[in-house]
Amino acid sequence: MPNHFHLLITPRETLERAIQLVKGGFSFRAKKELRFGGEIWQTSFYDHRVRDANEYDKMRIYIHQNPVRAGLVRRAEDYPYSSANSRFALDEVPQRLKPATLRAAKSQA
Repeated sequence: MPNHFHLLITPRETLERAIQLVKGGFSFRAKKELRFGGEIWQTSFYDHRVRDANEYDKMRIYIHQNPVRAGLVRRAEDYPYSSANSRFALDEVPQRLKPATLRAAKSQA
């Protein structure tokens, strides 16, 4: 998206520290590689805790459809910066969010 981004993450540290690393890393590269001299980020962010597998799926679909709703592409997988694009390898769904039946099947394997 040209003016914002969405992340569906499971931070190993605090959420604030994870966002600081994402924003800081991007700012460093933009200033170094693109010679960008202005401000890149607003000072805050909005968060939403995902509590179960159903909510995770809804959030993933919402994020994937964001560039489609914005009229940037016709299909989510055509947006080059989206995890819907097949060039990105994604982490597995966090274990605590997987449906109970899938967790049980994996533990029996």
